[in-house]
Amino acid sequence: MRGHDLRLICPAVAAWAAAWLATGATDVAAPVWLVPAACWALAAAALVILVAGVRGTRRGRRGAMSPRPRRSSWVILGAPVLVAMACAGLSATTAATALSARQSSPLLEAAATRQPIELTVRLDSSPRPETGSPWGGEGSQRARATLLAVDGRDAPALALDVSIPDVDAPSPRVGFGSRLELAGRVGELPGSERAAFRFRASEIVVVGPAPPLVAWTHPLRAGLADGAERLGGDGGALVPGLAIGDTSRLRSDLEEAMAGASLTHLTAVSGANCALVTALAFWAAGAMRLRRSIRVIVALVALGGFVVLVTPESSVVRAAAMAVVVLVACATGRTGGGVPALGLATIVLLVVDPWYSRDFGFALSVCATAGLVLGSGPLAALLGRWMPRTFALVLAVPLAAQLACQPVLVLLEPVVPVYGVPANLLAAPAAPIATMAGLVGCLLLPVLPSAGFAALQVAWLPASWIALLARGVESMPFQAVPWLPDAGGAVLCAASIGAGVVLAVRSRPGRIPRAVRVAAAITLCLSLAVPVGVAAGRPVLVHATLPADWDVLQCDVGQGDAVLVRDGGAVLLIDTGPDPARLAGCLSLTGVDRLDLAIITHWDADHAGGAEAIAGRVDVVLHGPLDGRRSDRALDPLARGGAELVQVGAGATGRLGDARWRVLWPPARADPGNDASVVLDLIADGYRAVFLGDLGAEAQAALLREHDLGRADVVKVAHHGSADQDPALYRELAASVGFIGVGAANGYGHPTPSLLGLLAEVGTVPVRSDRSGAGALVVDGGRFALWSERGDPSAVSPDAQERIGVTHQPERRPWGQMTARGRSDRAVAFPRRSPGGGSATVVQVSASTIRSPPAALASYIARSAARMRCSALRPLEGGAHATPMLAFSREWVDATSSSP
Repeated sequence: MRGHDLRLICPAVAAWAAAWLATGATDVAAPVWLVPAACWALAAAALVILVAGVRGTRRGRRGAMSPRPRRSSWVILGAPVLVAMACAGLSATTAATALSARQSSPLLEAAATRQPIELTVRLDSSPRPETGSPWGGEGSQRARATLLAVDGRDAPALALDVSIPDVDAPSPRVGFGSRLELAGRVGELPGSERAAFRFRASEIVVVGPAPPLVAWTHPLRAGLADGAERLGGDGGALVPGLAIGDTSRLRSDLEEAMAGASLTHLTAVSGANCALVTALAFWAAGAMRLRRSIRVIVALVALGGFVVLVTPESSVVRAAAMAVVVLVACATGRTGGGVPALGLATIVLLVVDPWYSRDFGFALSVCATAGLVLGSGPLAALLGRWMPRTFALVLAVPLAAQLACQPVLVLLEPVVPVYGVPANLLAAPAAPIATMAGLVGCLLLPVLPSAGFAALQVAWLPASWIALLARGVESMPFQAVPWLPDAGGAVLCAASIGAGVVLAVRSRPGRIPRAVRVAAAITLCLSLAVPVGVAAGRPVLVHATLPADWDVLQCDVGQGDAVLVRDGGAVLLIDTGPDPARLAGCLSLTGVDRLDLAIITHWDADHAGGAEAIAGRVDVVLHGPLDGRRSDRALDPLARGGAELVQVGAGATGRLGDARWRVLWPPARADPGNDASVVLDLIADGYRAVFLGDLGAEAQAALLREHDLGRADVVKVAHHGSADQDPALYRELAASVGFIGVGAANGYGHPTPSLLGLLAEVGTVPVRSDRSGAGALVVDGGRFALWSERGDPSAVSPDAQERIGVTHQPERRPWGQMTARGRSDRAVAFPRRSPGGGSATVVQVSASTIRSPPAALASYIARSAARMRCSALRPLEGGAHATPMLAFSREWVDATSSSP
């Protein structure tokens, strides 16, 4: 079998690595031109080596004793290095140029001052509803945009992430290509994000429709969405996604089922869709007996129209670029195979937009294509030894794509799906039929509605089959095998796949040495055993190390808030996070079966979406201003579960066990939203905590004006660590510990560098759920102990540690004992126990700390007893029917009670 041309793989990898490093330069305070300079220096060195080698070879031709073999080896070395470093230098230079433009943008000052500003932008994507976004509101839409002007003055083009209010998407007036004037506030994003700034618009004016080249797609997309909605069922919901990648009306439960069955790629337009369109256009032109060059032009025009119709997402752009390379090669008669086309397309796209190097969708698209091109043939030959060749070819395609993508998928979610390949195998015959029929229906609906709707009905059948597969997989047991998270898990996954490949070709004598095969077998066994063992042992280890006497515990619910507070036997939950399953897991981890009190600060899904997990498990629920359907969605299951629902505002007070709390915000008659979040001030035995919800900078400043807050020991950082903060509030609180509920790779840039810098300035140790997982605070006299699920409770850089007075990091001792982290340079006030203040010591321990078996067993028994105490009921004095150890003032309803 003819081998593949792999010469462009190294340049593509070099361009990718350089782009990734260059786009992250500002996040690590490195000079933006450092990476490009290094790449061009290496390219220059390679050029010198190449020129010297060529000249030496020419001189050698004139001598009897020619040094040509030795010299030509320098040529062989210099040429590929020169090409690879040139590609790397181009991608890094593009990134550095864009980052330099960001640093001189007029939006920087507006982001720092949080002053309102007016922008003129062009939308680069169709607006899509924000479900649970921590920066959007009810009815808001999110879209990518390009900056055109600031306050009426032309400005350098920059990529923006915008939140647009009150837009019905898809809309003929507001869509891909539209020009808008927006009024609102801007926030800076990290350099590693493609968008330079995030803009939250409060007002919107359409100043220019999309250009005709783009505008023709808006009614087509809207017509397809409306027609598919008339079909009904899961099949109707899937048709727009299968045809043109439009998932704006896809229900969340079906989307989760598709993800669990590894079928999400079917609703993301990629290479398969582009291949179908170009092949159909090429075939139609061939049926008309047109010349090959004309057929290629027809296919290119059809491909361009398809890209505009579906909007240029990363996977679409990659697939289209590769298709263009293949079609041009076909037109010139130089068909060189898929690998060079993939390599060239990857290099070109990374040079044009280096931020593709950090796009998981782009990475998955490239890996899947590489797996199909390089792996499907050998896999089919291997499987053909045990099954008919036709079936082997069919099975090899999804298996090759799954194996190639799995190391990247582990970075997104540390699991290996069990049913992914069978589900894709069963969905493969239906997907192209649904795609083509849906696309035909989309094109016909505006001109021939009856024919178009008939085509959608044809697409509905295979789409319903795919939805049925997803639902079926969702109901099956053992859907996924747990795996190690982060980069270690990805490397281990790649190593296991590589070891499997080595063992798969073992039957060819002499192909692979015996020692290599033995090493591969050991690697494969360890790769499979370690994640399974860690997954099985981690819950036990976490349970065994969680302190029995925790006072405040932040749940790991992804991009959202959920914090437990315990005093004596009474437990309070503040917000529920976005996912009921993750909140239920946190309650199981802590052994909390019953909540005495819950507070929903506001109605965004990342704060109220997990309310179903506590239905029937909570007695009293406090909340802020109601917000129509969103508040009903969260409160209805709680009311059905028997909870008492009470709306509160500033001035409400009560008790949790022996702790006292009061509501500081919102004021009376506040409109629902982030700035009407319920803010809680809690004073317990040994510490004081303030929970800020999602208050923005203006509301924080107003809160500071309304109340003489003074110092606190714990703060729940507002808005997941966004840049929309009032520094004066955090300086006033001067907390020792700051909890930040944030999801890994959340796409919002949370927590922002400006917020982390502010916390370091005031001496607050951040506990980030994206790095620590669940994190707990234990207060014992003059000591604060921080426990974390993943062993990274504070994630504070060494320079920040020096600024906040951390004298040394925890050292590992025998059986994992940890040393204290001294903070002798500042005092922490204890409002009830030590009014005069005292020296606070923060100690860090984590679930990754291995303790002796007797200690672990003793901790587990102690915590089990604590959980039993938490669930025991004790009536209040007077025989009133109330929850254990919870007393509250009924004056909170009209907010007339005094502060504690």
